[in-house]
Amino acid sequence: MDRAQLADFLRVRREALQPEDVGLPRGPRRRTRGLRREEAAALSGMSTDYYGRLEQQRGPQPSPAMLAAMARGLRLSLAERDHLFRIAGHNAPPRTGSDHLAPGLMRILDRLGDTPAQVVTDLAETLWQTPLAAALVGDEMRLTGPNRSLLRRWFTDPAARLLYPEEDHPRHSRFFTAELRGAYSRQGRGSRAEALVAELLETSEEFARWWSAHEVSAPRVDPKRFRHPELGLLELQCQVLLDPEQAQALLVYTATPGTESDEKLRLLPATASRPAGAAPAAEAIRPADA
Repeated sequence: MDRAQLADFLRVRREALQPEDVGLPRGPRRRTRGLRREEAAALSGMSTDYYGRLEQQRGPQPSPAMLAAMARGLRLSLAERDHLFRIAGHNAPPRTGSDHLAPGLMRILDRLGDTPAQVVTDLAETLWQTPLAAALVGDEMRLTGPNRSLLRRWFTDPAARLLYPEEDHPRHSRFFTAELRGAYSRQGRGSRAEALVAELLETSEEFARWWSAHEVSAPRVDPKRFRHPELGLLELQCQVLLDPEQAQALLVYTATPGTESDEKLRLLPATASRPAGAAPAAEAIRPADA
């Protein structure tokens, strides 16, 4: 760990960011060049004291998880992220299947605070959500391990389907299977996609049936219908922005203006104030409500 280089790099990258770059108000009395330390710490999900000690060459060696959080918070490019890991005394993570979000995607997310939006991998693992996306589909960023993948949850956990009307399930199953086939084709043998395919072929007869059709593309389910536990049925369009370099996609949910779903979407912020630890949307729907 090169404490001096790490401290200097964090300071320089923090000062290079303006409040507008991360969706923060500038305020009339701001004199700090770039972001304040407390702002960089909050964006990285850590205490101001912890972050400040790193910039002062006094902190402990950050873990890979902490470094990944700082790379997102400071909107680092892949090359900058790799450099951060190395000067902190760690090997840079592999770029294939990386959880790192491109700065461009982060900037877009910063400007979508009042819109349900999230970034997912090609295995449907949620990397980042706006608060309204969490209010709509549940806090998927808290998931860990294999269950991070919606593709896996869809075919192995009945609760994953409760958020969607039952009559839409076959279309979702068909689309998810084709999406996984595409990910398997890109990632190849020995990949996490191959491992997921093997698991689902063993555990889900439904997946095996769809997989045997060898579809490499299937119609996207759009508009998507969600059964929110407080707002009821919402019919939303899902716009997709692809980042092919990192096999990630930005999903943005909108409603047709003037519709009932548009009115309900305007009420979604009120449901986002649910206390920490409350059940995500899908888990809050009882099977009896189907």
